[in-house]
Amino acid sequence: MRTTLDIDEELLEEVVKVTGASNKKEAIEIALKEFLRAKRRKELSDLIGNFEEFGVTLKDLEKMRKGS
Repeated sequence: MRTTLDIDEELLEEVVKVTGASNKKEAIEIALKEFLRAKRRKELSDLIGNFEEFGVTLKDLEKMRKGS
């Protein structure tokens, strides 16, 4: 989809640099995907934090993730 946006040039240049993207379009797509990923992670974290009876701590989850 083609869209015209007025984006701060310095900000966009920094995103291109930080992401290692080869062009502005790729940098914007990476930034949007990362934003959504962070948002979903926060929502999941908030959800888990609401279940006191869940019985699993953050350390337990990290151990499970590492396979220990």
